[in-house]
Amino acid sequence: MLNEWLLSLARFFDAQNWSTQIHESIYLYAWIETTHVLTLMVFLGMLFVIDLRMLGLAFPNVRASVIAERLDKPMMIGLTLMVITGVLLYYAIPVRTTQSLWFRIKVMLFVLAAINAFAFRARMQASVGSWDTDPKPPRHIRMGAAASILLWAGVVVTGRTIAYDWFDCHKELPYAMYWAAGCVDEMAAFASE
Repeated sequence: MLNEWLLSLARFFDAQNWSTQIHESIYLYAWIETTHVLTLMVFLGMLFVIDLRMLGLAFPNVRASVIAERLDKPMMIGLTLMVITGVLLYYAIPVRTTQSLWFRIKVMLFVLAAINAFAFRARMQASVGSWDTDPKPPRHIRMGAAASILLWAGVVVTGRTIAYDWFDCHKELPYAMYWAAGCVDEMAAFASE
């Protein structure tokens, strides 16, 4: 049911004139994709510096709160622009993207990374006074930072693999893969055989 709803929404977006214009534009799609990648680099660059400090692997003599405070604004600007351009990239090619196993995994990892970020930030702010100047933060802070790096690395890798058609719906795949990728028409054909 969820796959049908997502595909219906994607087909609605695909029927919009703006979606077609972005996708078929000679320059616009490339500019959006380039901006997405560049803002991803800004966001992740700032985030990884913070995470490496929280792991105790970088800048051990600088207070953790100072690094987090100074890098927060450019990191959030990068995140905002990255999300906006990501939505535009989805809007430009909604049906294929919706039916991409890699896109689905990326969205799940993105949600997990966001949950981890909010929880990590809350834990860090609540306890920063007790360890802010320590070269090696407490274990729960290090675990949150490690999870952040792993989740965001997963977002980047799966985002990159969206371009490849290993599990596209037009290929012959097992039923479970059709379901995981949201290949509604192929699942219906598979079930009728």
